[in-house]
Amino acid sequence: MAQKRKIPVLSIVGRSNTGKTTLIEKMIRELTARGYRVATIKHNLHGFDIDHPGKDSWRHREAGARLTVMASPKKVALIKDVDRDYTIDEIRDRYVEDADIIIVEGYKENDFPKIEVFRSSLGDELPGKKRGNLIAVASDRPLGVDVPCLDINDARGIVDMVETRFLKAKAKKGSAKTEG
Repeated sequence: MAQKRKIPVLSIVGRSNTGKTTLIEKMIRELTARGYRVATIKHNLHGFDIDHPGKDSWRHREAGARLTVMASPKKVALIKDVDRDYTIDEIRDRYVEDADIIIVEGYKENDFPKIEVFRSSLGDELPGKKRGNLIAVASDRPLGVDVPCLDINDARGIVDMVETRFLKAKAKKGSAKTEG
């Protein structure tokens, strides 16, 4: 049996309100415009709920269902109780398919390559390799750091680096849009 290909993972990290989500949105638009399939994982330490009181899926869970799948012709959502915080590897291997790259927001202490988002207006602590695997910084101003410092507003330039570093096999074949 063929082994499942490991989808590359890139983490976008940084302090609150630095623009991580906005940068990820721009990166997704640029990557999909180039023909790539993007998956995202958003980690939330405080938990979340997509079930709403009174709705059928909520009622199923209130009755004791440990797992509920909501399905329609265009979307599928899985709501599952878990006993612990899953790792990125576990989420990727269990749930992510049909993607060329996974962009993660959160999980600051993971071992995957990271781009740190830095806004000078939010403090003067410069990004560094303290989190490990820092490959670049996306900032609103040039910084004296030991990794590439990219303009936070230049999604195309950031995606060029991501494409070269993580998607190069696909990029070498030419435009991803022309691949079958």
